[in-house]
Amino acid sequence: MRHFLTINDFSKEEILEIIDLAFKIKNETKSGEIKPYMKNKTLGMIFEKSSTRTRVSFEVGIYQLGGHGLFLSSNDTQLGRGEPMKDTARVLSRMVDMVMIRTFSQKKLEEFASFSSVPVINGLTDEYHPVQLMADFMTMKEHGVEKPVVAYVGDGNNMTHSWLMLASKLGFELRVVTPKGYEVDSVVLQKAQEFAKISGAKIVITDEPKEAVSGANVVTTDTWISMGQEDEKEKRVKDFDGFIVDENLMSLADEKAIFLHCLPAYRGYEVSEEVFEKHSNVIFDEAENRLHAQKGIMVWLDRTRG
Repeated sequence: MRHFLTINDFSKEEILEIIDLAFKIKNETKSGEIKPYMKNKTLGMIFEKSSTRTRVSFEVGIYQLGGHGLFLSSNDTQLGRGEPMKDTARVLSRMVDMVMIRTFSQKKLEEFASFSSVPVINGLTDEYHPVQLMADFMTMKEHGVEKPVVAYVGDGNNMTHSWLMLASKLGFELRVVTPKGYEVDSVVLQKAQEFAKISGAKIVITDEPKEAVSGANVVTTDTWISMGQEDEKEKRVKDFDGFIVDENLMSLADEKAIFLHCLPAYRGYEVSEEVFEKHSNVIFDEAENRLHAQKGIMVWLDRTRG
């Protein structure tokens, strides 16, 4: 049995296998051939952080696979009253077939998984967002990006950490540009650099946006102000001056470059209205691919249970 907690837990071959499975299921769905890969299976979905795309994509995904999704808010369960995560894990995993958790702490997620007898999926933590990266990579392949040169512009957050993991596992070039004081976690970076030596990935860390974007065929960003950081908004807007992905910055990228954003997008901050709308088709393909990538993940994990 396997869990999906970070991309680091998977080999290059396994990542590509999941992506291929996601494409297969997507193509079947688009052609009206919806197969019950997880007939009568139940997905427990624990939310300690609010969500739009994560809840809808997992709930619709398990339904399309022939199963049922069960929404569990921490406000409505014993978790909200202080029940230990390990106790919740041991109870739920006797009642459901798989669990998705969207929470703050990666350690809390890992504790749950260590006590769970069913596969656990990371729907997002403060440290990592691996399901989003699977959708992003799927979108890159869908739009013909064969040899990615990715420029990530913004905060050294859970998205950046997950990009580092994906690039270092698959062996492509990733340029991370953050303002001083907002760099990626040094432990995550060190691990990515170790994997990069094996895969041949090129990891570039800089604080110069123009340097990072120049010639890139994928440009991506994320909000500068994540959930729980609202009180830092004024300071962050000032610190991230010059890091907006606007027409001037995008003009330095490859002429066929695509722009990705995991959403929600705050126009005028991390991305301009013009860039967002120009690349909106790709962005909303990316959003839709959360549904298909996660179906691939769920089916793959279900198969590992034997």
